[in-house]
Parts: sequence; structure tokens; C-alpha cells
Amino acid sequence: MNHKKTLAFLAVATASVSLAACGSSDNGGSSDGIVLANGAEPQNPLIPANTNENGGGRLTKLIYAGLVYYDNAGKTHMDVAESIEPNKDNTVFTVKLKDTKFSDGSPVTSKDFVDTWNYAVEKNFNNAYFFEMIKGYKEGAKSMEGLKVIDDSTFTIELAAPDADFVSRLGYDAYFPMHESAFADIDGYGENPIGNGPYMLDSWNHNVDATVVKNPEYTGERTAQNEGVKFTFYAQGDAAYADLLSGNLDVLDAIPDSAFSTYEQELAGRSTSDASARQVALTLNENLDHFSGEEGKLRRQAISHAINRDEITEVIYKGTATAAKDFTSPAIPNYNDSIKGSDVLNYDPAKAKELWDKADKISKFEGTLPISYNADGNNKAWVDAVANSIKNALGIESVGNPYPDFKSFRDEVKNRTAKGATRSSWSADYPATSAFIGPLYGTGAGNNDADYSNPELDSLIDKAASSSPEEAVKVNEQIQQILFEDLPAVPLWYPNTTIGWSESVNNVAVSWNGTIPFWEISKA
Repeated sequence: MNHKKTLAFLAVATASVSLAACGSSDNGGSSDGIVLANGAEPQNPLIPANTNENGGGRLTKLIYAGLVYYDNAGKTHMDVAESIEPNKDNTVFTVKLKDTKFSDGSPVTSKDFVDTWNYAVEKNFNNAYFFEMIKGYKEGAKSMEGLKVIDDSTFTIELAAPDADFVSRLGYDAYFPMHESAFADIDGYGENPIGNGPYMLDSWNHNVDATVVKNPEYTGERTAQNEGVKFTFYAQGDAAYADLLSGNLDVLDAIPDSAFSTYEQELAGRSTSDASARQVALTLNENLDHFSGEEGKLRRQAISHAINRDEITEVIYKGTATAAKDFTSPAIPNYNDSIKGSDVLNYDPAKAKELWDKADKISKFEGTLPISYNADGNNKAWVDAVANSIKNALGIESVGNPYPDFKSFRDEVKNRTAKGATRSSWSADYPATSAFIGPLYGTGAGNNDADYSNPELDSLIDKAASSSPEEAVKVNEQIQQILFEDLPAVPLWYPNTTIGWSESVNNVAVSWNGTIPFWEISKA
């Protein structure tokens, strides 16, 4: 009976989402070489080491350039670096820079990298934990002894322990250099940054849009094939899709779930749905009532068993997502869908009720379990479906709790004031298993929304980083076994990146981590 009720609910939820155009212009697409795309208001000023969400990340990845970059397949290439040479045991790396410039024409130097990285740690920015492996790292420290400037184009990085993944990490935003002017007025700089990437910020109208234009000083491999990109911040995905269909938007990076059954026909060859290094999960902070200690562990396991992932991905996502089998993604090397303990992700309503009742014997749960999410993303249909699945299996009330936009939602999550379970979505920062583990589940990590802390897991994270590639695979599977037991977050599915584009642009693609390489797009 529950299965039928859930299926009926999903069908209604899918059908009930209607298109509503808003924010459209009457002019059609841009004719000045500017690509029109959707976006979201950044949560913070555009400081790379303090940006770890999609709204700001769209911009920082275009405005800045790091030592290395990743191609669409996830392969690492030199960008600002001419070379990065490790010593024999991968503890010291010598970096030699190319002759590159910031958008104001000033040179990018070794000092810019070292000062930026030290400043990120001193100010305890959101991404400061990405520097933990550098010798001398300490939260709030003004400088790390492992960083040494040799000359304007050479610096060395000494790690506290060997790290085979270190070079592959360096393409992430946390490691982008800032112009020296940033340190005099970091807040002002974040509103109008001087970057070294393929684009530079032209305008940012808060909560409305942001535009980047081609940076004439950029000489790297990611040279823009267009004049710029204007990101409009839509309140609803359906409105963005309506603008795409009417020619008022060139590129949409997330087809709304309401269009999953129609977009291929409506866009007629101007769409793609590709697997990427992403995962969607539910996070239940350990400080929530009834979700700490043994009681919380039982309830998280119950919720996991209560969710019919296969049905939801089939009915809501129309095959554009796959039920999760682990804490990473099939797009990451060494993915394993049968790690010990992964059966906690299997749909089993009887087991779910048994675990929930066992938790009730510790402390009776009363009231409603809300699921908080941002309404400007494609979340409502699946959140309502998950809430209904939980309600059917556990016999409790569960409802969606929408926030108007991504920024307000993430602010509540960061302030630990979001209600109930929270929608979590993570794209790997670099193509390795560790990109899904440390940033989300390491003690004190910037995106550890669950406030999860397990010393054994922290120790294994360090061990994996200093192990050979073959040994690291085994250690990472041990880490996941702990996560399956504790469930700081409940993995739901791996969403494809399903995008569409207008007749006004060419060369639109999806990269390994689900982002769009906007610099490759040309106007038709």
C-alpha cells in the first residue's frame, strides 16, 4: 500500500510543477557576444578561499586561475604554473610560474600565492582546511613555515606528511591567488576582485545578476571564445527554462525536473545529460533534538531505509539520476558500489520502522520532521517525494521547508538555524575520493554541516593522504564503512548534469564535476 501511495504522490508532484516565465526580456538573446546564463547570488564576497558554494564558485572559477586546471575529463594540466616538481617522497614541491598577469596588468608572482594562502589560514576562511597538509598549518596562524618564496617565479611547498593527491588538489578555488590589493580591504576586494583568470568581473547587481567579460591579460589555455557571460539569478528553475525556450537565455545548467519528460523534444538536440562527480544527500546535524548519540544514529539509519531512491530517481528524475551506493560518485576513480555497510542505503520500510521504534525507546519523537531546501533550485518535487516516503515508512509527519533562495538557505545552514534535515549537494573539488570525504566529514571542515566528528575517521583521512594510490583505495573504503555506520549524512543519488542551450550558442559541454566550461562557448 505504501508503495502505491508513494508512486501516486510522485506522479502528482511531477505533474503539478508548472512553467512560469519571469525575468525575461523582450529582446531575445544577447547580440554583443555575451553569453546569457543562469546563476545564483553568491553567499559571500568573491574571495576564492572563502567560496565553497555554487553561486560564488561559478564566478571565482572564471575570474581566477590556479597553478593547475582540470580539463573536461578531469585530467590535471598546468595553468599558471610552468611546472610543479615533487621530491622523492612527495613532501616538498617546487613550483615554477609562467609569466602571467592579473587583469590590471600587474604580474602574478610567487609572493601572491604564498600571501594568499597564509591569509586564508590567518582569517580562517571557509576553505582554510585545504591547507592543513602544509607544514606549520595552525588555525589562525599568520604564516605557514612550509611556504617559502625563492624568487618572483619560484616557491616551495613543504607538507607535514606525504600526499600523493597534492598536485591534483591545486586546481581548486582555495588555491587561487589574490592581487596584493586584497589584503588592505578584503571586503571591498571581494565585491570587485582583480583576478587572473579568463574573465574579469564587469558588474554584480546583488540578488539580480552578475556579468564577467573577457580578460585581455589572460594567456592561458582557457582563453574565452566569447566576449563574456551574464548570469541572471532566477528565483525558480522553471522561469529560467521558460526563458531558454523563448530565446532569452543561452545556457541553462540545470533543466528543471518539471521538464525532464519533455526537454529533449523541446530543445531538439540542444541538450545533454551527463554523469558527473556530484551527490545529493540529506544532512541531519547531530545537535538536532533526537539526532545525537545512539538515538540519532538509529534515526538516521531508519530515514535512509525509508527512502525509495530507485522509485524517486525513475519518476521524478526520469533516469537523469542514479540511486546512491556510497558517499562519492561513479565519476570518481576507484568508485565501489558494494562497500561493506552500504546496504543501509537499501529501501526497506520494515527495517526503517524497526530502527525508528528502537530509537523511540530511548526518547520518543513527537512532531514533524521538516526537510529544508532552497526553492530557487530544482528541489521541491524530490523533497516532497522524500518526505512522503519517510511519512509512509515511519508513520511520522515530514514536510518540505523551502527557503526563497540559495544564499538565505546556506546562511541558515552555516548558522545552524535551518530546521530539521537539510538538502545537501556536493561536487568534487578535484577528481579523487578524498574530495568527497575530508571537506564534508573531517572534524571542523568548512562544509561539515552535520558537525560530525570521529577521531578514527580523521586519522584514516590522514593515512589515506600519505598512502600509496593502491593503499589509499583500501583506506578510503575503511573510511566509508565508518560513514555507513554513523551516517552523518544520508546519501540519496548521483544526479546527472542535465543542461540545455539556445540556437544562439555553440560548443556547450559539461565537465567532469558537472560545471560548464563557459570559456569554450561561442556565439552562433
